[in-house]
Amino acid sequence: MKPFVTPFENRLFFRCTLLAKRRKSFYNTEGRKSPIWGWLEKGLEGRIFSMAKIAMKTPLVEMDGDEMTRILWQMIKDKLILPYVDLKTEYYDLGLPNRDATQDQVTMDAALANKKYGVSVKCATITPNAQRVEEYGLKKMWKSPNGTIRAMMDGTVFRTPILVPGISPCVRNWKKPITIARHAYGDVYKNTEIRVPGPGKAELCFTDEEGRETRETIMDFGGSGIIQGIHNTDKSILSFAHSCFRRALDMKQDLWFSAKDTISKTYDHRFKDIFAEVYEADYKRAFAEAGITYFYTLIDDAVARAIRSEGGFVWACKNYDGDVMSDMVATAYGSLAMMTSVLVSPDGVYEYEAAHGTVTRHYYRYLQGESTSTNPIATVFAWTGALRKRGELDGTADLISFADRLERASLAAIEAGEMTGDLAAVFRKEGVLPRVLSSEAFLDAIARRLA
Repeated sequence: MKPFVTPFENRLFFRCTLLAKRRKSFYNTEGRKSPIWGWLEKGLEGRIFSMAKIAMKTPLVEMDGDEMTRILWQMIKDKLILPYVDLKTEYYDLGLPNRDATQDQVTMDAALANKKYGVSVKCATITPNAQRVEEYGLKKMWKSPNGTIRAMMDGTVFRTPILVPGISPCVRNWKKPITIARHAYGDVYKNTEIRVPGPGKAELCFTDEEGRETRETIMDFGGSGIIQGIHNTDKSILSFAHSCFRRALDMKQDLWFSAKDTISKTYDHRFKDIFAEVYEADYKRAFAEAGITYFYTLIDDAVARAIRSEGGFVWACKNYDGDVMSDMVATAYGSLAMMTSVLVSPDGVYEYEAAHGTVTRHYYRYLQGESTSTNPIATVFAWTGALRKRGELDGTADLISFADRLERASLAAIEAGEMTGDLAAVFRKEGVLPRVLSSEAFLDAIARRLA
């Protein structure tokens, strides 16, 4: 690898080159390069001024997104990654207009590419509602791209807050991060719904391969209403359980699993039973040797226990519960934008993303030419997570080291008092007065420390 060159040195080289050209001293009277060219080629202190970038062996799958996070996505690449990494990606535009134009085929193509290459990084995307259908002139109300990708990967989403000195959790006794393990298949995210127009009978019917039917009455409607059908599979729940137990062992932290089996005596109870069976058969001894525990409790009891705890555990939740609790935990630790998120499939495929949305309100302000202070940290850490995992799988130590450096530079900027508005509101550190920066200025502050 060539000697590392800072962006400052690289810019200085080009400025010197321009100056030489302007003074017509770049070439001598015979048309050959003057001595100044030799000095420039050697660089200051003998360093080469052509940027020496970190090579990648295998591409990442890059999934672009929507609105303000799409703007930040490009800024992060331009300011923090491309100056240092010879970035190789297979690009998919998951912005809502392109999903609509491709009949959402681009989402499925991106998921298949993720399976092929093993690691992806995803920008936040819009899940359209009726208002979005009208705003964007969509052909239909497309499903969540996250839901589609997660269903195709049948993985588990692990979300862990990013801690930095100066930002204390709202829950005063939380001293360690709580990792939310979210089952990323089925339930309401892969549901079927009916708007009931009037009186009638709703039934749940299952027909087996031999044509035998099992029927249960859902509701005898006396008027209009709504029906929702959800499902899950033993295979997916089994994969979820194994992923959670393995993650807890890797982190050497207790594992909680919560559901509502007292009310959902078949659906939720099946989750509870599978977790118990997997634990007894495959992980009980390993947990004992690691000095950690596993227990099941009701979701409402788990919330109460979590609030009273000091943190430092893995909390496994069903799909919808995990969606809600990860946002609660992230906000309680400081900001929704201070949360890492990685989707891990049973066969070892990884997708890194920001846990928050597209920041619509800031995007509309951006379109009006206003300066915005959107926190890019979760998106930066999505990139670092993907680059680090790519480096680990490919044996590229420089890539791993770079990801670590970028994370340290990001947190160092915050600790020094340079941050976006959401963090400034909760930042408290003796001797440090927080400065609210625009998104771009904050990324520049990180870039200075990275250089």
